[in-house]
Amino acid sequence: MIKTENLTKKFGDFTALDNISCTIQDGCIYGMVGSNGAGKSTFLRTISGVYKADEGTAEMDGAPIYENPNVKKRIAYVPDELFYLPGATMERMATMYRSIYPGFDYNRFKSLAKDLDLATNKSLNTFSKGMRRQAVTILALAAKPDYIFFDETFDGLDPVMRNYIKKLICQDVVDRGASAIITSHSLRELEDTCDQLALLHRGGLVLESDVQNLKTSQFKIQIAFRDDYTNEIFKDIDIVHSTRHGSVTNMIVRGDRSETVMRLSALNPILLDVLPLTLEEVFTYEMEALGYSFNLD
Repeated sequence: MIKTENLTKKFGDFTALDNISCTIQDGCIYGMVGSNGAGKSTFLRTISGVYKADEGTAEMDGAPIYENPNVKKRIAYVPDELFYLPGATMERMATMYRSIYPGFDYNRFKSLAKDLDLATNKSLNTFSKGMRRQAVTILALAAKPDYIFFDETFDGLDPVMRNYIKKLICQDVVDRGASAIITSHSLRELEDTCDQLALLHRGGLVLESDVQNLKTSQFKIQIAFRDDYTNEIFKDIDIVHSTRHGSVTNMIVRGDRSETVMRLSALNPILLDVLPLTLEEVFTYEMEALGYSFNLD
């Protein structure tokens, strides 16, 4: 289990992480989304021990992560900006990984490289962006770490390859009980893959929830009445967002669905529909509530 308490990281006057406290359980896929510059990459670099926290703690199973080799060998980190040894081949990188990770599975490395048709004896400089990401993902998975951190995992991958990589990650979680943390701007990817989802904004953790609960705790309401009305009649409803077109009001509501429908039904509407939300809609409305939105007129 990875646990952070009041984790804070600053770069000069800029606060990249602001008092983040969260718990990432074993055997789960934990997704992180957020606005540009929200702190997702900084969070991964801090909990992998690349950065030292300015305040707060980041621990794995009760042990500090920073400058702790025994903990770090249980972590594989695939950054957004990939790094290779100069002129390295996949074989050379595999040799380096074997010196770091005691559980490195060379046979799995070769098998995955063959499945993806990647030449392990050719310079990685000759690979395309997508092929380089495939290569580093193979190396990370072959290391068989307890925790795998992926920053913008699917960037540069075609749809077929994205699905294949997702399958590999899920297999590691199910078969080995590993945990994966994934940051992505593609909420659709996280919706299909993750058990837990965290939303970051300006270095702070806005919300943290399992995906199913996040999708069901907010929902869309369409409601209309025969007579004229104002939003004052909805004063007991937790409305995240509301628009009105003629007599029809569209609302994004947070709370218990059954209780909300019961309260609204008591108002005798002539129209009352309850619709589910996608993760993208949840994200959009949560960010709008924080003042992060752009209107193009």
